Amino acid sequence: MTQPTDSLTRAEDSAPMPDLPPPPPLHISAQTALFLDFDGTLVDIADHPDDVVVARSLPGLIEMLSHRLEGKLALVSGRSLDALEAMLGPIDVAMAGSHGGEFRPAGSREIHPLADPLPDAVVAELSSFAEANGGMLVEPKPFSVAVHYRRHPDAKAGLLDCAASIAEDRGLKMKHGKQVVELVMPGSDKGSAVSKFMEREEFSGTVPLFVGDDVTDEDAFNAVTRFGGEGVLVGPMRQTAARWRLPDVGAVHDWLSSALGGEARK
Repeated sequence: MTQPTDSLTRAEDSAPMPDLPPPPPLHISAQTALFLDFDGTLVDIADHPDDVVVARSLPGLIEMLSHRLEGKLALVSGRSLDALEAMLGPIDVAMAGSHGGEFRPAGSREIHPLADPLPDAVVAELSSFAEANGGMLVEPKPFSVAVHYRRHPDAKAGLLDCAASIAEDRGLKMKHGKQVVELVMPGSDKGSAVSKFMEREEFSGTVPLFVGDDVTDEDAFNAVTRFGGEGVLVGPMRQTAARWRLPDVGAVHDWLSSALGGEARK
């Protein structure tokens, strides 16, 4: 049976393509908008989502960039907003969590949902499968649920079949990222989040850049292209809608910091 997934293709299954050049230096101007993924882009991926190491300078770097960009910066992550704040602290920048399901402008604590909440029964079904197949890590979020199989690679095929069946039965989207399978509510994707931000006054008329590493960021790469912007892929080369590539998280930090000059080192 052909399994219902979104249009994204797993990196290891995609055909090779020519490498992408590095992006030009980040230029801060009234026309610049910047969207940043979190895991694999601003922090290295860890075996457990709670084990990621956040550089001490990162929260300040993000806030300084947001200030210089006059609020035209947003974090767009698969993590929930609560999880992002647990990692970064209560920084005052725009954020979209749960793959865009949670949307919060800068200067506000009010969360605007872009999707309906995920039914509890979906979490229960996936949790039952995960427990029966080695105790895989299940990460429930308000608008999605992720199952991490990094420590259980043999369970991948069965997990994909299980998740695809649930997605088909319940009208959900299935996303297959870096050793994680996620079921998300319709409307909960990073492209929708980028588009929602671009409708706001502070982002109006800007040229957006999106920096991300995973196939789940392709929705956002396509979204910024529709607004005349470009995507920056982080990590190994793969098929992508991005125009440029940075090799790793450290290179992302350097690229961002360089836009601030000496201010980033204060």
